[in-house]
Parts: sequence; structure tokens; C-alpha cells
Amino acid sequence: MIRNILAIDDSASMREILQSALSQAGYDVTLATDGDEGLEHALAQHFDLVLTDLHMPRVSGLELIRQLRANPSYLETPILVLTTESDESFKVALRDAGATGWMEKPVDPEVLVDLAGALGETCR
Repeated sequence: MIRNILAIDDSASMREILQSALSQAGYDVTLATDGDEGLEHALAQHFDLVLTDLHMPRVSGLELIRQLRANPSYLETPILVLTTESDESFKVALRDAGATGWMEKPVDPEVLVDLAGALGETCR
């Protein structure tokens, strides 16, 4: 079951959308402004779901995924990438790095909440 979510995005408006939608749906949400801050949070506390942007300063979403997957406590944790990229090469790279899936921006908050719920059902 998914209870706590780490949401990483360098866009303040995107973080606000994620916080609002997921909190209203009953999830505990921790926000990070880039991959480096996201890794700090992820290593300090385990999250049931990680949402990350792809293009961020300091540590990219792709590198974040690789580093999380190298940590035994995040081997099975769902990691979703929220991105404007639709190119197939990015999807292949994300899959190879260990991403569970991706959603193209702009993200529909209702669809995201439904997806988090569905992932929670598969994580039981």
C-alpha cells in the first residue's frame, strides 16, 4: 500500500500541483526541488512511491533512478517519471535505468491519483 510519496520537480508550480492533488487524496507527500535533494530525502526515509521530473539541475531524474535502484531498499519501489519528453529513446533509457513508468506533462492530477492508487494495489 502506498502511503508516503516523494515528489521531485524543479518547477514550483508542478510541486504545488503534486502536493495538492496527492495530499487531498490522503497521501503524505514530501517535496524536493532537484534530484540531489530527492536523494537526500530518499536515503533519510523510505518512500512507497517516487515521482520525479526528468530534466533537473544537479542530479537528473535518470541519474536519480539509477542511484535509487542501486539501493536495496528501493529495488521494488515504484518510480514514475513526469516529463515533457515523448521521444522513444528517453523511454528506453528510463526503462533501462529502472523506472516503473512515466507520465507526460502536463500531468492530469486525477489520473496521477488513480495511478498511485493502482500502484498501491500491486504493491501489497
